[in-house]
Amino acid sequence: MPGTCTGRSPARTRVVPVALLLAALGAQQAHAGLFDDEEARRQVTDLSAKSNERLDTVARGQMELANQIQALRDENARLRGQVETLNYELDAAKKRQQDFYVDLDGRLRKLETPAAASAATGAAAAAAATSARPADDKPVASEPPRKVASDPAAETREYEAALNLFRANKLKEAATAFEAFAKAHPDSTLTPNAYYWLGNAHYALRDCRRSLEAQRVVGSKWPTHSKAPDALLNVATCQQELGDSKSARSTLEALLAKYPDSAAASAARQRLKK
Repeated sequence: MPGTCTGRSPARTRVVPVALLLAALGAQQAHAGLFDDEEARRQVTDLSAKSNERLDTVARGQMELANQIQALRDENARLRGQVETLNYELDAAKKRQQDFYVDLDGRLRKLETPAAASAATGAAAAAAATSARPADDKPVASEPPRKVASDPAAETREYEAALNLFRANKLKEAATAFEAFAKAHPDSTLTPNAYYWLGNAHYALRDCRRSLEAQRVVGSKWPTHSKAPDALLNVATCQQELGDSKSARSTLEALLAKYPDSAAASAARQRLKK
């Protein structure tokens, strides 16, 4: 029929593409939102896994550190026990050595006493012979005044008292007693021993300078005495402890030269090898 409209309206034709475009955009946004959620979940999962791994690593490190600390404590306790044991053994060894020297000193004095007694007997006999001369038998030269006879028994008691103080580890009292004995009996056969033990007492009191003085007296005044080699060895020990290694070495070499066959010389050789 003429005048009848058979085509669609232009407005409706334009609406359809717009609707389709909006639908496409909505679908894309929904897909994008879904993708963002999955990515976030994955990142959270990865972060959680890394955090757990780090926590495990820290925990293992703390456990290892705790084990190491405990091991160090155990080792420290073991070493402390060893030090205490060594200190006890050292003290015991010093005590045994001290007792050995005291016993040796007593044995040597027993050997020296008969010789001293013989000398005293000879002096007494000579004095008796002199007093028995006739009155007209005048001496050619005036005789020097004789020294007051000593009492060996009293000297021995004094010396033994000082030695007992040393044996009891009363070192200050022993040093005082030995010094008093040496001053009171400068010509006694026990005086070299007194100076020797005086030096040992000062050494035990950690007074090396006074110990050096006493030990040097033994070597200088009585170089042939049985205590002289040991006194010289003690001098070297004190010199070493005072930081004078050169003098200590010279003393040890002098000891070897003067007393090559003594027990002290054997110890000196060992020290010189170090």
